[in-house]
Amino acid sequence: MVKALVLLFCLAALCVSSQSRLISPAVSGPHVSRSFKLNSTQNAGSCTYTVRIKTSCSSTSYTRDQISLAFGDAYGNQVYAPRIDDPRTKTFERCSTDTFQISGPCTYQVCYVYLYRSGYDGWKPEMVTISGYYTKSVTFYYNTFVPNGVWFGFNHCGTYLASTPSSSSSSSSSAAAA
Repeated sequence: MVKALVLLFCLAALCVSSQSRLISPAVSGPHVSRSFKLNSTQNAGSCTYTVRIKTSCSSTSYTRDQISLAFGDAYGNQVYAPRIDDPRTKTFERCSTDTFQISGPCTYQVCYVYLYRSGYDGWKPEMVTISGYYTKSVTFYYNTFVPNGVWFGFNHCGTYLASTPSSSSSSSSSAAAA
């Protein structure tokens, strides 16, 4: 039994260290962040990111809620996309995947993502995948309804810094604090 667990752990570690970094709720699920703040200085369009959001098959059939997104790295670089929803185009329908091209400041490895939902319909994303030219693809697994009126998501910046050999202990992650 112990050997099987060790083998399973080694396989999981191998998957995480591959090209795509996976952030799973088994490691740490999404949470409400009362202290998350949008950066006051947003650079316009230095880099472009592809964001894929898969809506769960157990979500409402569609949502008219307003959905915003913020993500960034451990060094204070943050990308903010207000109002990525569009009910006219059936964005965020149940069992669908929506892809967005979002411009913002260039980041190092993305280690946090937060969603903000405002409305009455409800919405359950399954996963959010973010990729960019200068950053590896990273997937955050939600698979739970996003609460209304709060920033909700993941902050693994401390975890990422701890696993990066070239990171320095003097790095600041105040903009990404959970």
